Amino acid sequence: MPHVNIGREAFPCPMPTVIVGSLDAGRPNFMAAAWWTRVRMKPAVLAVCINERHHTPGRIREARVFSICVPNAALLEKTDYVGLVSGARADKSGVFDVFYGETGAPLIRECPLNVECRLIDEKSMESHTLFFGEVAAVFAEESVLQDGAPDPVRLDPLLLTMPDNRYWRLGQPAGRAWHDGKALRKA
Repeated sequence: MPHVNIGREAFPCPMPTVIVGSLDAGRPNFMAAAWWTRVRMKPAVLAVCINERHHTPGRIREARVFSICVPNAALLEKTDYVGLVSGARADKSGVFDVFYGETGAPLIRECPLNVECRLIDEKSMESHTLFFGEVAAVFAEESVLQDGAPDPVRLDPLLLTMPDNRYWRLGQPAGRAWHDGKALRKA
């Protein structure tokens, strides 16, 4: 089947949606984000890219800590809300049941997975900033663990696609990474 050029921004790449937690004058602040990734294994480092128009970048710089909280599909409405409303104009500290771990970054009890990060670097991307956080601690509900690690199906994460701006749920496993292609290797 032939391929057609659909433009540079038109592809719907599914992105796991998270809630970034920061501190605003000692009060929890949250925003939804889908532009995040793991960038190093040991020590573990995550990166999240946030538009400078948001309230959160300044809060991360001030406190030097942030959290990546992974909501499940049951939290869709609250997740979308904290992405719609700016912490500069609304107090979002009461949206979730908050707890704290090692760094003081706010974590969300309703989220089945929470990652605390210490800010170690940032990179300006014109209108956005890519924040790098070394993982300080990871907290998970026991119900989402399988063999001591988070199970993607049990997490039931929200996936965001753009430009259609829809949330999706995870499907079934399709295969095993670093394994299923071995049959194609030349001996």
